[in-house]
Amino acid sequence: MWTQIAQHISQVTQQEFRIKNRRSINGGCTSQCYSLIGDNITYFVKINRAAKAKMFVAEVLNLKHILDTKSIRVPKAICWGIAENISYIVLEWIEFSRVTNQSWKEMGRKLGLMHYHQGADQFGWKHNNMIGSIPQINIWTDNWANFFAEHRIGYQLKLTKRCEIDFPERTQVVEMVRKLLSDRKPKPSLVHGDLWSGNTAATTEKEPVILDPATYYGDHEVDLAMTELFGGFPHEFYRGYNEIFSLDKGYQKRKIIYNLYHILNHFNLFGNGYGYQAKQIIKMILAGTLQ
Repeated sequence: MWTQIAQHISQVTQQEFRIKNRRSINGGCTSQCYSLIGDNITYFVKINRAAKAKMFVAEVLNLKHILDTKSIRVPKAICWGIAENISYIVLEWIEFSRVTNQSWKEMGRKLGLMHYHQGADQFGWKHNNMIGSIPQINIWTDNWANFFAEHRIGYQLKLTKRCEIDFPERTQVVEMVRKLLSDRKPKPSLVHGDLWSGNTAATTEKEPVILDPATYYGDHEVDLAMTELFGGFPHEFYRGYNEIFSLDKGYQKRKIIYNLYHILNHFNLFGNGYGYQAKQIIKMILAGTLQ
């Protein structure tokens, strides 16, 4: 398998690549990650079952779409495919360093520039993709409230039926989310879609980088909401973002609805306490007591 991957790299780059060393590295919970070390260059490789090949194809499209905005750095995809019943994606290797306050500020500013890129007049994307290992539905939709209620909250609630937690009736929750977002009329912005701290980094030159996107065109606030889900980013990040994009009145309530999507997704991926957390938020939504 590794020989085939090396040959594919050589074919695509038109430079012979031979693996001198291969190291397993920590790169997330969805795929196995490795560094492939050659004579003068290193690549980052993720592998999974062959059935997950579409996940890597979606990742390639995600990364390319962000690169095309010329706003914020993401790793470049080199090649991808299937070898010996294993799917893989090869990305450029980026040397990371500590994220400084200046890097956080620049990351916020560049994310704002990415959000400012409005390349669609509807919400969604030209392909479905993945949020972790769960499908993310991106059917083009004219109305933001309809899109988020149906294809974000509604879809995740469908998946909870596989579990042993009794969530409120799906239709009731979807309709309340639709109602609460009905006055929100954002322009479609290209969003990262899964922006927590584990998907951020900075190069040794202090250039900010974002990783593992789950892109689509949506309300730019969804990315900001997720940055607050697991403790928040440093203040400098939000200062940089606000130089480009400001948050509208009502964001503090909307972010709870937006983050329900990720909490439900984490429940469907990992179970545990995320189910209780989701039920508490749904209870507030249905009772009209969002703070």
